[in-house]
Amino acid sequence: MASPSALNTLIDLANKDSDAAAKQLGAALRAGEEANQKLELLMQYRDDYAARCQAGLTAGISTTHFNNFQVFMQKLDYAIAGQQKVVAEAMQRVAQARAAWQACEQKKMSFVTLADRASKEDARRELWRDQKQNDEHAARRVLHKRTLS
Repeated sequence: MASPSALNTLIDLANKDSDAAAKQLGAALRAGEEANQKLELLMQYRDDYAARCQAGLTAGISTTHFNNFQVFMQKLDYAIAGQQKVVAEAMQRVAQARAAWQACEQKKMSFVTLADRASKEDARRELWRDQKQNDEHAARRVLHKRTLS
């Protein structure tokens, strides 16, 4: 079994790795949320623009305005599709960062478990040594009493 100092070093390194992975996960989550907010804004803008155009159609607009509306709606749809890809990629990065963080945490917990086992084993051995010393001392005392009698 590894020495306690080696295990403590491994635990410290695992803590650092886990902290770094947690920071990366946080950054990925923030980026994903920002991408999602941009997508929502684009979709809201598209809905608002469509409603304005619909109102214009009821009031009567020229074919030029209607063609401009269609062209702009296509551009908005293209932008929305692009942003949906950005959101999907961001969510994929979040999943990867979460998996990396979980792996780091699992590794750290493995080292902590090993350190706990080593500590318990050391305590058991120490208890065994103390018991052995007490038994030897008691045996010597009994032997000493017999020789005096």
